[in-house]
Amino acid sequence: MDIGVAREMIQDIKADAVVVNLFEGKEPDGATGAMDKALSGMISVLIGAGDVKGKLNEITVLYPCGAVLGGRVIVVGLGKAAEFTLDRARQAAGVAAKRARELGCKSIATIVFGAGAGGVVPQAAAQATVEGMLLGLYEFRVHKSAPAERGAVESITLVEADLAKAAAVEAGAHTGRILAEATNLARDLVNQPSNHMTPHILADAARAVASQNGLSCQVLSLEQMAELGMGALMGVTKGSDEPPQFIVLEHKADAGQPVVFVGKGITFDSGGISIKPSDHMEEMKGDMAGAAAVVGAMQAVAQLGLPMHVIGLAPACENLPSGHAYKPGDVLKAMNGKTIEVISTDAEGRLILADALCYAARFSPAAVIDLATLTGACVIALGDMVAAGVFSNDDDLSAKLREAGATAGEKLWPLPLYEEYKDKIKSEVADMKNTGGRQGGVGASAIFLREFTSYPWAHLDIAPMGLSDSAGPYTPKGGTGFGVRALVEFLRARIPG
Repeated sequence: MDIGVAREMIQDIKADAVVVNLFEGKEPDGATGAMDKALSGMISVLIGAGDVKGKLNEITVLYPCGAVLGGRVIVVGLGKAAEFTLDRARQAAGVAAKRARELGCKSIATIVFGAGAGGVVPQAAAQATVEGMLLGLYEFRVHKSAPAERGAVESITLVEADLAKAAAVEAGAHTGRILAEATNLARDLVNQPSNHMTPHILADAARAVASQNGLSCQVLSLEQMAELGMGALMGVTKGSDEPPQFIVLEHKADAGQPVVFVGKGITFDSGGISIKPSDHMEEMKGDMAGAAAVVGAMQAVAQLGLPMHVIGLAPACENLPSGHAYKPGDVLKAMNGKTIEVISTDAEGRLILADALCYAARFSPAAVIDLATLTGACVIALGDMVAAGVFSNDDDLSAKLREAGATAGEKLWPLPLYEEYKDKIKSEVADMKNTGGRQGGVGASAIFLREFTSYPWAHLDIAPMGLSDSAGPYTPKGGTGFGVRALVEFLRARIPG
């Protein structure tokens, strides 16, 4: 994909589709007003007739018949000006780009959404515009033999006539591209079927990301895990013929105390001996969405050249039933020596995270953030494709993550770590149980993870957001790549100045 910035008037740009926007209840102004004038008031006529209202994500396609150089003019609604946000810019950009592709367009030229009447600084507006378009255009067609009905869009040009804003628009477009491509990488990893995304294939993907982007990568073997005493992780993986992989990605190791990301990497979760129902079990290929987000975020961190030490950990394994599988009633010992009674083998994600959180302590981290499609209870609590839950032992860390999520368009809602949840995981035979039952399940899972932390820590339960049953303005059906952009925005906000 070729992405560029043109210092021209929007009506003078040549492209298969030229995109302008409109606020609800407002007359065309700025670049949209200039396009309206070049079209002899066509947009205003449609507004007057009630055919164009400017409602959020409303799409109108106009054919200028030579009045301007663009083959089509797409007018996209931004909704009410008072309610405009960066995420509305992403949404509008996503629906406009998808409509252009549906029309067979290969080149798109667009104004920068929100940089004028929207009141958004040009760099952030350009970033959101590019993110929305690239995320909206995402498709996963790796295993389809038939070609797509419409070919790919080949170029996107951001049009900014104000030379004083051009450099900021270019910088924002560059960042937007990096974040969107990292998110789409995470989507690709999640969307791969489990026979094409085993633990070792995920490790190979991490190695490729490291090699291409100047990261260091280490993958711990089963023998190394045993030497470290990772009994919880090794217990989960016993039922599979695929050996586990513990992925360690590192950026700028000499840049001080690190921030550590930890992603759950269950590449397929059958539930093990506590086997899941067969309906929708195929979706359990996505139980490694946390690990995918960590790999994607580390790619973006490297490409942006963030001036800080960042580490990504991704414990990866399968959870399958067999004659070797761990069983309800077993007791496992984690890396920090704490023992865990297994009540359900389908509460496996917290077990592999337990050892990963213990491992993170060796880096003396400034903060550790884990991401996991951990509990169905979080989906019930917050709703499907609404928000992810965030638990933390540090209020400032939680607040900054929520701010980053708001900037990225990835909602995070705080949930409590009440001490009463510890009562739910008390065990008669071990230090704790791996589940406290259905009631309060999301809080009990988080309080379990806290037992393996010794530093500022936050847990993101992304179960509501990792996979989508339907497409949104810039979110596809399937893997969403949720978490990549929030993690990177969190880091960017930590950069001094």
